[in-house]
Amino acid sequence: MEKIVVTGGAGFIGSALIGKLQKEGYETFVIDNLSFGNRQFINEVDDEHFFDLNILDRDKLISTIQSINPSMVVHLAAVHFIPYCNEHPFLSANINIEGTINVLDACKSLKNLKKVFFASTAAVYPILDEAITETVVPAPTDIYGLSKAAGEKLMSEFHLSSGIPVVICRFFNAFGPNETNPHLIPVIQEQVNAGKTTIQLGNLDPKRDFIHTYDMANAVLLLLKKFEKGIDVFNLGRGIEYSVREIVEAFERQSGKKIEIVSDPARMRKSERMHLLSDISKLKSFVNWEPSISIDEGIKTLIQN
Repeated sequence: MEKIVVTGGAGFIGSALIGKLQKEGYETFVIDNLSFGNRQFINEVDDEHFFDLNILDRDKLISTIQSINPSMVVHLAAVHFIPYCNEHPFLSANINIEGTINVLDACKSLKNLKKVFFASTAAVYPILDEAITETVVPAPTDIYGLSKAAGEKLMSEFHLSSGIPVVICRFFNAFGPNETNPHLIPVIQEQVNAGKTTIQLGNLDPKRDFIHTYDMANAVLLLLKKFEKGIDVFNLGRGIEYSVREIVEAFERQSGKKIEIVSDPARMRKSERMHLLSDISKLKSFVNWEPSISIDEGIKTLIQN
């Protein structure tokens, strides 16, 4: 049985991936300090395979990963809520950059390591109005995107020095169960599930490419199986963008209730991308994958009836 380590495996996207890895027969180990994740999200992982550990705890991290001696490492652990990153730039950059260095230093001495997967972000891209391909030169506009662009560079250096295959996946806007940060959909979900028909939101016109975490997990699993050599970058999104208003309309359809939006100045972002849309043709072609969960199907599962 192949061993795989997932950092940040008790988080939002990690918890969607863990069950799929186990069903595929991987012996799955999770490293997570539960600062954003939740142990209950991954009840299927027993205590022998779970390590409550901060990736900034360098010595303990390296000794733990070395003791597991995995054939694959999936590095998801990061601070990724952009408003939080902007409010805590040094902490966020430290975790996202130094933490990644620590993970890669642990990987350098592994005898059985076959590949490394790195979760990057669409935030590395500049502001564009059209669908973004992987050939667009990164130009991040915030500390989160900057820290992930640095992580991608670290991954490149690791691959060049070790020869270990590295797959970099730039995640677009995820939604689904177990969200722990106040992104758009969970903010609406919380208010709708509380019985409110008038909800408070910030900017209403920006459009985002929302993909369900189960679709993301399927794509990551396929990349882990099929990516064998070199280093490459893949966008991971739905390939469809929705405005805030369109997301609210989906909640209306699935809840059967009319929802009034009140624009809350306190929730307004001072600077905002109006569009963020992924071109996912490269990923679809490489792993023969299609996202299958529509925005309405995904939102339906989030509403308490």
